[in-house]
Amino acid sequence: MSGQDTQPAWQERYAESLMNTFGPPKLTLARGEGAHVWDTDGKEYVDLLGGIAVNALGHAHPALVAAVTEQMSTLGHVSNFFATEPQIALAERLLGLLDHGPGKVFFTNSGTEAVEAAFKLTRRTGRTHVVAAAGGFHGRTMGALALTSKEAYRTPFEPLPGDVTFVPYGDADALAAAVTDETAAVLLEPIQGEAGVITPPDGYLAAAREITTQHGALLWFDEIQTGMGRTGRWLEHHRSGVVPDLVTLAKGLAGGFPIGAFVALGAAGDLLQPGNHGTTFGGNPVACAAALAVIDTIEAEGLLEHVTVLGQKLRDGLLADPRVTEVRGEGLLIGLDLTAEVSADVAAAALRAGFIVNNPTPSRIRLAPPLVLTGDDVDAFLSAWPAVLDDAMGEP
Repeated sequence: MSGQDTQPAWQERYAESLMNTFGPPKLTLARGEGAHVWDTDGKEYVDLLGGIAVNALGHAHPALVAAVTEQMSTLGHVSNFFATEPQIALAERLLGLLDHGPGKVFFTNSGTEAVEAAFKLTRRTGRTHVVAAAGGFHGRTMGALALTSKEAYRTPFEPLPGDVTFVPYGDADALAAAVTDETAAVLLEPIQGEAGVITPPDGYLAAAREITTQHGALLWFDEIQTGMGRTGRWLEHHRSGVVPDLVTLAKGLAGGFPIGAFVALGAAGDLLQPGNHGTTFGGNPVACAAALAVIDTIEAEGLLEHVTVLGQKLRDGLLADPRVTEVRGEGLLIGLDLTAEVSADVAAAALRAGFIVNNPTPSRIRLAPPLVLTGDDVDAFLSAWPAVLDDAMGEP
């Protein structure tokens, strides 16, 4: 059956059965392998979005498939009345990857749930004031939304949990002016993803650490998008040398299997006690086994170095076109600015050419491909890139 016959069918079925929270889907995908996916008509695409920085090992990676299958054949779910070896092992591995000394881990099912749990922990300091950055994105549940500055997301659901101050991202002076002795925490992304991959100036995270320490506030890094090898390091904040009090994780942690986590370091690890928080599915042994497989594979396949080298090649190649005014990011988290507000047209043109990219703002494109993206994939995209821009901008 041709695409013309099948497309209306799936669009109609989708519209009739799912809530209209995401708008009409661009495609219906049927399968994937590595950094490639195929739609229901058999057309192949290079996936340069990776489920929005989620599919760290791409699609159908044998190590991930084997880990999930094996764990499901023994224990699939036990609740948090009991412990499992994958849960304990993953918590230990995360503390080891952070390399910041003693701490405690709380597992959730998603990034926004990790943010909610960490937000609750900040209240255990006895303070309620939180300082977050304009342009930051931390989730869509009510607490996470209260920490997210974008008015279009917030306004339909106000009033939100209060006592949150937003300051310009990267402005250490504004941060210093906003934090007081009544501030519970400062929440920052080491690189802002949803805003279009915005990197802070050198010294900004260190200044945040100094400011929070001065006022006895917690420093909280949201590494949900930047963590787990995405930027060529296990955690992007490692680049700064700064030690935070809280770190939230999700997305690439289990390579597509739903999981989130937040880590509280030092004394912050003891702020939540029995009865303060809970979860039915968090720390599920299958999700934890998947995350352990992702960590093992990143290490075994040398993907941190691979991501660093390939990311630089991508950034250099994208910037070579004069219609690209700036390219930002680290590793395989890349944002670029265009000379015109045509990012939606660029994303559509890329899709027609067989590449999946994201347009977070009218003039910005975001790339967050699987960490297993190959050099051949990058070459193919960079070769097609000028024609994609020609198509989007109506140029011959």
